[in-house]
Amino acid sequence: MGIRLDGNAYNNCTIEPFYDSLLVKMLATARSHEEATDKMRRALDETRIRGVKTNIPFLHNVVKDKQFREGAVDTYFIDEHQNLFNFDTSKNRAQKLLQYLGEVNVNGPMTPLPTNLKPATIKPECPPFKPVAEHHGLRDVLCKGGAEAFAKAVRNHEGLLITDTTFRDAHQSLLATRVRTLDLKEVAPFVSNSFPSLFSVENWGGATFDVAMQFLHECPWERLRELRKAINIPFQMLLRGANALGYSNYPDNVVKDFCNLAVKNGMDVFRVFDCLNYVPNMIVGMNAVGEAGGVIEAAISYAGDVSDTRTPA
Repeated sequence: MGIRLDGNAYNNCTIEPFYDSLLVKMLATARSHEEATDKMRRALDETRIRGVKTNIPFLHNVVKDKQFREGAVDTYFIDEHQNLFNFDTSKNRAQKLLQYLGEVNVNGPMTPLPTNLKPATIKPECPPFKPVAEHHGLRDVLCKGGAEAFAKAVRNHEGLLITDTTFRDAHQSLLATRVRTLDLKEVAPFVSNSFPSLFSVENWGGATFDVAMQFLHECPWERLRELRKAINIPFQMLLRGANALGYSNYPDNVVKDFCNLAVKNGMDVFRVFDCLNYVPNMIVGMNAVGEAGGVIEAAISYAGDVSDTRTPA
């Protein structure tokens, strides 16, 4: 005896209005009508559905109604009890708590610090390097012969090709993508002169685009253009297929125009992936990159069984 849920609702599902918009059927079983009503009331209290309006407030009023609890209802019950449609405003405490925790996790505490100590002032120093008058690498191959010549040069290359992810993934993973364009420009000449044979410098895409605008108050396009002036190495970015740099699908023409602008502003290699390895989503991004004249680097997402303790860390 207890609560049984029958339904087919899941995260991000679409609720169609054309036939049956039932999300979940809830059944309460107990030794008496009163006990079953109490179980149902608690189950409704603990049910959370976001994104669509539901009749939970109405059902909550029904199960707490005295006449319903006594089992003395007939087919006129709803018509004669219009108070069932007087709904209490949801406090939505759980959602507010999750939003607060996410805000603190991303942006730091919102309360004053318990100390008057000021943060340490550390000025990073760029490592010394010897300027190279001129060097030719894969970037020159791409500019002269296009993506096909670039791909041919990569296939004919003997040895290991390395991508430097410091300008994007390194500080995205460790510093929430908070390294400024100003700081990246400081170290850019060192990277360009010290590692001219790199396959690419990954410095864009992923979270760099929205973080630059939301938190750093910078223009991500300007970052791309400024770094292009300082580094003569192929630039690489992370493209989420049909999602571009967002977290939901965009129209195909938006993805195409975005890739065109990215190439015009200095982007070269586009690492295209989909978190679920959904090939149709990847194809949208790859076609857009190809039409824009960029280099397509298709990638698949892979993760081992993190719950398997036998797997080496």
